[in-house]
Amino acid sequence: MLNRRTFLKAVGASGSLALAHVEAWDLRSDSGLGENIRIWDQHAHLGQVPGDTPEERMAFLVKCMDRLGVERLILSQGYSDDRHPNPPEQFRLENDRVMRAVKAFPGRAYGSVYLTPALLDFSMQELNRCVRDGPMVMIGEIEAEARCNVPAMDPIAEWAVENEVVILQHEWIKADGNEPGESSPFDVVELAQRHPQLQIVCAHTGGNWELGIRAIRATKNVYCGLAGSDPTSGYVEMAVRELGAERVVFGSDVGGRSFASQVAKVEGAYISESDKKLILGGNLRRLLAPMLQKKGYKV
Repeated sequence: MLNRRTFLKAVGASGSLALAHVEAWDLRSDSGLGENIRIWDQHAHLGQVPGDTPEERMAFLVKCMDRLGVERLILSQGYSDDRHPNPPEQFRLENDRVMRAVKAFPGRAYGSVYLTPALLDFSMQELNRCVRDGPMVMIGEIEAEARCNVPAMDPIAEWAVENEVVILQHEWIKADGNEPGESSPFDVVELAQRHPQLQIVCAHTGGNWELGIRAIRATKNVYCGLAGSDPTSGYVEMAVRELGAERVVFGSDVGGRSFASQVAKVEGAYISESDKKLILGGNLRRLLAPMLQKKGYKV
C-alpha cells in the first residue's frame, strides 16, 4: 500500500503530472474514496501536456486519468499560447484541436467550445459549428478578451439557455488587480442574474475562494468550480456549507495543474461521501445530461 510520505514524494519529484508514474490501485487503496465514485473533470486543457499532436497529448492525459480513476473530462482551448486578444483563426484552430482529441478518445473526453464575446459574430458561428452541428457539449473556458458582464455576452448566454448548454467562465480575484478584460466572480453573478435560467460555472471561484464563495452564494444558477488553486484546507468544506454540495463542481485545470492536487481538495475534505460523489462527478453529469442525451452520448 502506498503511504502518505511515498505519495507526497512521488508528486513533489515529478511535477504537475507526476501521477502518470503512480498506479491507480495504489492510490485508491490508500484513499478515502470508494471505488463506486465516478470522477468527471469539468476543466481540462491540452496545454503543457507532452505530445506533438492533439491525439498524442490526449493519450498522455488518458494514462494519467487511468492512474487516478478519472473517468471522463471536458476538454477546451487546445494548446497554443493565448495572445489576448486572439484572432478568429486561433480560436478555430484550438477548437479543431480539441475535436481531434475528443474524436480519438470518445469514451473519455467531451469537448467545450472556446470563444469570446469580443468576437461575437464569429463566436456565434463557432457555437453552431462546434456544439449545434459538432461533437462539443459545453461552452468555455471563456477567457480574458472581455469581461463576462459585457452586453455581448447576452446572445451567448441566450444561446446556451435555449440549447441547455453549461458555460464555464474563467474568473479571478487577483491581489494586484485582474488583467484587462479578465472577469471576477462578481461579473459572473451579474451575467447570471440577467439570465436566471443560465447554468454557469465559476472556473476558479476567484482563486480567493473565501471571497469568491461569498460572491456567488445568493445566485443559485452559479456553481463553484474547484479548479486551479492549491488544495487548501477548508476550501471544499466552506463551499459545501455556504452553497450546498449540489453547487460545487470538480475540475482539475490540467495540464497547468495536476489531477492529484485537485482531487485531493475533495478527497481530503471533511464532508460526507455522498457530497464527494456529487462534487466529483454527480453534479457535472446532471448539468450535462440534456446535451449528452441530445447527442446520444452515454452518461
